[in-house]
Amino acid sequence: MVKSLESGCYPSTRLRRMRTDSFSRILMRESSLNVDDLIQPLFVREGDNTAEPIQSMPGIERLSVDRIVSKCQDLHHLGIPSVVLFPVTPPEVKSDDARESWNPNGLVQRTIFAIKDKVPEIGVMTDIALDPYTLNGQDGLVNESGYVMNDRTVEVLIRQSLSHARAGVDVVAPSDMMDGRIRGIREALEHEGFYNLRILSYAAKYASSYYGPFRDAVGSATNLGKSNKSSYQMDPANVEEALREAAFDIHEGADMIMVKPGMPYLDVIWRIREAFGMPTFAYQVSGEYAMFKAAAKNGWIDEQALVLETLLGFKRAGCHGVLTYYAEQAARWINP
Repeated sequence: MVKSLESGCYPSTRLRRMRTDSFSRILMRESSLNVDDLIQPLFVREGDNTAEPIQSMPGIERLSVDRIVSKCQDLHHLGIPSVVLFPVTPPEVKSDDARESWNPNGLVQRTIFAIKDKVPEIGVMTDIALDPYTLNGQDGLVNESGYVMNDRTVEVLIRQSLSHARAGVDVVAPSDMMDGRIRGIREALEHEGFYNLRILSYAAKYASSYYGPFRDAVGSATNLGKSNKSSYQMDPANVEEALREAAFDIHEGADMIMVKPGMPYLDVIWRIREAFGMPTFAYQVSGEYAMFKAAAKNGWIDEQALVLETLLGFKRAGCHGVLTYYAEQAARWINP
């Protein structure tokens, strides 16, 4: 007669032993999620004491500069180490040459100064790209045929980066996907004496369908219309190309590497982290956030459990940190 497994005829190793109690599960845990892994994206708009809800991103608002400063004070108190700024540029200052992007008194530049004046401890990152400033919603300057011109765009991105540096930013994050922009920005920063200003490169930014709510938030969706960004953002089918992009950006002077979007590209995050050992980040983008919010509103998911599991998944894939619209809410869940 064959004895039952419970009676002892079983290999000496039982993997379930370490899962039996909470303390042993904690002791063998391979990845962890902490508040200091979180970076909060913020949308800044003109006005005073103004907060404008974003319909496609429940719980997220376009905030005036004074409200942004107050928000940063709250985030710092929660232990969130950094924020990243995205401007809602008034239509009247958008132009073909995106000159508002390097205006020393522009919306982002004033916001950087205000945050560093009142909350100097929090890290301030800024998006380096032209889509909030162009009339066509593209991330660069276009020629007569509508093609985004690489080198002329890089010239403007350098001006934009220097204007942010002079305003006191800690990290510039080029998200444009132009070739050679990291080298151009790094050389310009060094020449101006900004030796310790960090560059977070969106090295692998895919031409994704997950960006819709973000484009609503910054007001570029209407300008972009039915156009797309496939001539410079990456094909979602490719990962070897992402490794090449990351390698070039690291060689050109990037301090950190970003993969965007997040959840559908965990394999890309893992490959980049394994290949280069660089500080590696993911952007859990607006479409990911909006899907969770819609499912939670309908009662289909346990929002807290699902979000924290997803954020832990980014850490398991190799991320040092995550840009997420859930940063503030997740911080409150982690440290209630």
